[in-house]
Amino acid sequence: MRAARLIKMVLLLQSRPSMTAAELARELEVSERTITRDAQALSEAGVPVYADRGRAGGYRLIGGYRTRLTGLARSEAEALFLSGVPGALREMGLEDAASAARLKVSAALLPSLRDAPHTATQRFHLDAPAWFAEPKTPELLPAIAEAVWDDRRITARYRRQEADVKRELEPYGLVLKAGVWYVCARVPDPGSFRVYRIDRFTAVEADAERFARDEAFDLPGFWAERAVQFARSILRATVVVRLTETGARQLRHVVDPLSAREALAETGKPDDEGRVTITLPVESHDVAYTQLLALGPEVEVLEPPVLRERFAQAAARTAAYYARITDSP
Repeated sequence: MRAARLIKMVLLLQSRPSMTAAELARELEVSERTITRDAQALSEAGVPVYADRGRAGGYRLIGGYRTRLTGLARSEAEALFLSGVPGALREMGLEDAASAARLKVSAALLPSLRDAPHTATQRFHLDAPAWFAEPKTPELLPAIAEAVWDDRRITARYRRQEADVKRELEPYGLVLKAGVWYVCARVPDPGSFRVYRIDRFTAVEADAERFARDEAFDLPGFWAERAVQFARSILRATVVVRLTETGARQLRHVVDPLSAREALAETGKPDDEGRVTITLPVESHDVAYTQLLALGPEVEVLEPPVLRERFAQAAARTAAYYARITDSP
C-alpha cells in the first residue's frame, strides 16, 4: 500500500511544478504528517524531492528528475478509456486504476500539455442518469464488474417475477442505461446471449476458471439490437388516436419515440381541423392512458371504446373541477 502511494506521489510531483503538503494529502487521502514522512522516504531512496519552506512553499522534484514508472498495467489501460465516466468507474470499483492511469499519462506528457486533462474535464462531463431519478448502485456490481474484466464465469441468482432463479453465466459486458446497470452475458447452455438487470441479482460467485470469449461479439451492436427488440416486445397493444398539430409534435415525448415516429410516418393528410389519425403501438391500454393523458386536449382517443370512455370521464371530471372554480365567488 505504501509503495503504491510513494509511486503516486512521485507521479503527481512529476506532472506539476510543485504541490503543497495539503494538496498532496488531499490527492493521496492521507495526513500532512504522512506526506512529510513519505517525502523523507523518497529522498532517502534517491528521489530528489525538495521541500520549499514558507507560505508559498511546497514539494517539487529537482534536477529534471523523470521517473520511468509510467508504463500502464492492463487494468489501468482499460480503465483509462472509461475515464470520461467517473461515476461509472467508481461504481464498478475501477476508480483507483483510472486515477493511476491518468497520472502516468500526465507524467509522460510534455510540460506544455500537462494541463490537458484538467481543461478536458472542465469542458465535458457525462451525467448518465435521467432527471428526477435517484439511481442506486447495485450492491453486487463490483463483483460482476470484476468478473467481466477478468473473463470469469459466474454462478448467479436473480429475481424473476416471484421466483429466485440460478444461472451459470459468462459475463461479456456491462451497460449503464439511464442510471440502470445491465450485464450482457452468454448462457453456456444453450449458448445464447441475454441481458440481465444487475439490481435483480441476489447472489454472485465467480469461478476460478476463465471462459473463452467469442471475439466476434460486439457489445455496442448487441445492445443496440436488443434495445430495439425490447422496445418492440413490450408494445403488445394498439390505440387509435386523433392528434392536433401540437399533439403530433409532442407525441414522442410521452410514448416510445420510435413507435411515435413510425406511426406518424404512416398517416394520411390532416382533416379540416388540421388533425391526423394514427394507430399507435403501446405497452398496454392502462399505460397508454397514463402516457396520453399528458397531451390533454391535443389528443382524442378513438379506439378502443373502453379507453375512449376513460378519457371522456377524465375530461368531464377535469371540466367539473374548473367549473366549480369559475362559479365560486
